[in-house]
Amino acid sequence: MKPNKYLLFLITTIVAYGLFEFYRPKPIDWNPTYTNKDKIPFGTRVLFDLLPDVMNQQPVKSLRLPVYNHLSDSTLPARSNYIFVCHTLKLSGFDRKKLLEYANQGNTVFISAYEFPDSLARLLGFRADLKRPTLRDTTLGMNFTNPELKNRIDYHFRHDDGRNFLVTTKASQTTVLGRNARNEPIFIKIQYGKGAFFIHNLPLAFTNFYVLDSSTADYAYKALSYLPARPTFWDEYQKLGRFDEDEQSLLRYILTQPPLTWAYYLTILGLLLYVIFAGKRTQRVIPLVEPLKNTSLAFVQNVGRLYFQRADHGNLAQKKIQYFLAYVREQFGLNTAMPDEEFKLALARKSGVSEPDVQALFRQIAFSQQQIMSEYDLIRLNELIENFYIQAKA
Repeated sequence: MKPNKYLLFLITTIVAYGLFEFYRPKPIDWNPTYTNKDKIPFGTRVLFDLLPDVMNQQPVKSLRLPVYNHLSDSTLPARSNYIFVCHTLKLSGFDRKKLLEYANQGNTVFISAYEFPDSLARLLGFRADLKRPTLRDTTLGMNFTNPELKNRIDYHFRHDDGRNFLVTTKASQTTVLGRNARNEPIFIKIQYGKGAFFIHNLPLAFTNFYVLDSSTADYAYKALSYLPARPTFWDEYQKLGRFDEDEQSLLRYILTQPPLTWAYYLTILGLLLYVIFAGKRTQRVIPLVEPLKNTSLAFVQNVGRLYFQRADHGNLAQKKIQYFLAYVREQFGLNTAMPDEEFKLALARKSGVSEPDVQALFRQIAFSQQQIMSEYDLIRLNELIENFYIQAKA
């Protein structure tokens, strides 16, 4: 068979495109994930790895549990820190209640996000004024209010225009720790019971890009320096959900790895092309046709049963005799008009039935044609005819 040129062209195209995708430089992913395992610009891998140094070598643990589940653990340390760095903080009513109890008992909560739950913000006495990003090249500078932490030149985070700020409603409980160039609060501390909440509205400042940038490298460390040196919990549930990577489904893992994703989609495409092109060349299944059934014997049996039930033995005997003589004519080519002794000898030789059995059968036939048939005579005739059929077939 000659190779199909269209199939060869298709395979060559797919292989070439696969090699191109595999070897081409991977574009930089600028999506802000804020996750502690991402090395992309807007992940937080660098800060998380250096966080133990900021906490004076206190243990730092990453969490993949809701706030309520984690803080319900009875084995928690007496005092600790809880850090959230995400775009949007989402808390259920149970989470909010547990987090407030946690801070009230003397623990510290650090939250850096653009959007906060309204219920939590009202209780703590602040509001996040979130503005739509602009396309301007200039950004508002950020700096700390503490003279010991304040930088000589304002910090600029080029991927955020710096126009977002916090509005405080409980001044007696709130301390402003950082402001933008318009003197609007962007970093505050709210005293709550024996503990405190630190609210920050620029999570991009804690990502890999700005922690490694020389002009903004110390901003994240200065902001986190307000936290006491205690065991620290770093929340990943807000960004990745509850399950770890090894608990995720195989398909979900495949779709997160570009080479496996391409292999998966190419496999699906190949199967579809096979169904489209190979399906047309496959012969359809030939239906099984059942042969027609021979109902002659069943008809004869039914007719015979009818005559027998009506006690019409003579008529039934004549029908069986006629059927027997027709069988002899068809099978052995003998003339049954005159069944004399010569006929009987010839029938015995051709059929293989013994001569006495043939003689007995024709005596019973002659008797049946001359006398009124009884049930016994009919049964006797039937036995002799059936015995002839059995011996002739043997």
